[in-house]
Amino acid sequence: MMTGPKKRNKKVRNLVVLIRNMVRYNVKIIFAQRFGWFVLVAFLVFLLIAGLKVYDGSPVETPFIYGALILPGILMLFYPTVFGIQNDEDAGVLEILFGIPNYRYKVWLVRLVIIYLILYLLLLLFAEIASVTLYRIRIFEVSAQLMVPMYFTGMLAFMLSTIIRSGTGTAVVLVVLGVGMFILGEALYRSFWNVFHNPYDIPSRMNEALWHAVTVRNRIFLLSGGTLFLLTGLLNLQKREKFIR
Repeated sequence: MMTGPKKRNKKVRNLVVLIRNMVRYNVKIIFAQRFGWFVLVAFLVFLLIAGLKVYDGSPVETPFIYGALILPGILMLFYPTVFGIQNDEDAGVLEILFGIPNYRYKVWLVRLVIIYLILYLLLLLFAEIASVTLYRIRIFEVSAQLMVPMYFTGMLAFMLSTIIRSGTGTAVVLVVLGVGMFILGEALYRSFWNVFHNPYDIPSRMNEALWHAVTVRNRIFLLSGGTLFLLTGLLNLQKREKFIR
């Protein structure tokens, strides 16, 4: 019979093995099929935006680099959050995953953590390239700031995918919403409601401290909204009958 410490050690080993297997499986899902193409397209979009700016002769500073990295970041986040559930269904493992107790915590939370870790590392890489070739920036600070709107939009995409249950349908809805957000961003430029708020782009004749306060409120809004979307998506995943046909 196992003693208390041995039982605890065995439980820890089993947990480590479970987490390792989950991470390995979800990395395969995330990188499957088209993710690499989205990363490539994101990098090309970033090069195009930067190239047009340099060709125009306008000065390149931190506000521009932050803005130039938002669209590539969304492109890299797009595929794994929008098509994740559909990929599980296409692979024939969705019903198996729903059979795991606490499915939403053991599978999708791990997957989302992996997705955002990969995204952060890629943003660091893009920011480093921009810092070396265009303008010296604080890559860790800029990348961390970018992760806030990425969190909001990614959780929105995840929630929509649990409602629509189709990658293509979710993509269409998300593109429409994204265009609307960009349009509203111009109208809400000075407001903390702007999803694509640029903390480095201080409006003329606005106090820096006031802009900082707007940024703080914006970050609270985006983090709160993203968390609400996450919890709603996880709750939707409990409705097994809507996903298993």
